[in-house]
This record gives sequence, C-alpha cells and structure tokens, in this order.
Amino acid sequence: MTLQPLDAIQSYHAHIYFDGPDQRRIAEVLREEIGERFSVLIGRWHDGLVGPHTRPMYQVAFMPAEFARFVPWIMINRQGLAVLIHPNTGQPKADHLTHAIWLGEILDINASSLPDHHEPEPEIAPNTNPTVKP
Repeated sequence: MTLQPLDAIQSYHAHIYFDGPDQRRIAEVLREEIGERFSVLIGRWHDGLVGPHTRPMYQVAFMPAEFARFVPWIMINRQGLAVLIHPNTGQPKADHLTHAIWLGEILDINASSLPDHHEPEPEIAPNTNPTVKP
C-alpha cells in the first residue's frame, strides 16, 4: 500500500445534484447561501448530464483551507439534495470513485468518462464575495 501525503490534495469539488424543478429551486437557494458564506468558485448550472455525473448539478470548487468550514455547513444545510465531495489529487477516477464523500443519496458515476490521471488543477480563484458568517 502506497500512502499519499495530505498535500497531494490540490483542492476539492462539491457537486450539488438536483432532480426536477422542486429540487432545482432548493439548489438555487443553497447556491446563493453558499456564495454569501464561503470563498469558493461556484460553477455554472448543468441542467443536463455532463462528464461522469448522472444527474443535473453544479459544482463548488474550494481550497483545502475552506474544507473545515464548508463541508460541515453543507452536511447540515443540503436540504435533502445529494452532494458528492471529492479531492483533486490528479487522479480523477480515484478521486470520484474511491476518495469521495457522499452526503445523502449515493448516485451512479460514469467511470468510463474519467481518466486515471490528469494535469494538476489550476489554482481556484473564488467568484464569491462572502458577506455572512457560516
């Protein structure tokens, strides 16, 4: 067994999934709340399937320093939505399938669309301006 150092984690992604108009409305409110509380990069809406994801979603990218604040908050505020949280270590397949944390429903991931390795993630430039404490 080869152990990886913690600094192998360059950043994290949280994928927030929704199914149908009612869940999309919940996801919209949650997205606004995230932007008001956390220094993150909120990705665009994917109302269709994209990449390995088998349900519509949007992504929230964040640095390791934000993990201890953001993950507990999303755990108790996800309003029943399925959330996948995974590290970015340069191994997308392992990051999504082996190293991931699921909150709520565990969804299928299309592993065939994930490479084993890729170049390091670019540094995250947050597109939020938090105004509320978590």
